Amino acid sequence: MIWFKPFTVNDLNRMSENTLMARIGIEFTAIGDRHLEARMPVDKRTVQPAGILHGGASAALAETIASVGAYLTVDPSKKYCVGLELNANHLKSMREGWVYAHGKPLHMGKTTQVWDIEISNENGNLVCISRMTMIILEKNI
Repeated sequence: MIWFKPFTVNDLNRMSENTLMARIGIEFTAIGDRHLEARMPVDKRTVQPAGILHGGASAALAETIASVGAYLTVDPSKKYCVGLELNANHLKSMREGWVYAHGKPLHMGKTTQVWDIEISNENGNLVCISRMTMIILEKNI
């Protein structure tokens, strides 16, 4: 297991209260030994004017997985994590339903982490693939 301490899906969803994640409907659905999963509705909060899933909403879902994932691997009393770079390739459009994100680390170094996030529709078809680099910083205690 890569997590600093044991966490539950309820812990993750409580951390998301009163944030962008809650406002656009992102919900964590699973936490494994080396991965996180979440889902997001495709609805009036997450579509662009053309009525299809906004690429920025997919990016927010991917960044949520990577940011929370990185945070869960460090001692929060000593370190914090922020995004350094996000890449997202939008592969398929959606008008309604849910998208599901599965993220796992590809690299876990002392000062950086690289996370791979796949976002799929309800049929398992890829909607977006994303890679995010996180930087791990020391808190000035």
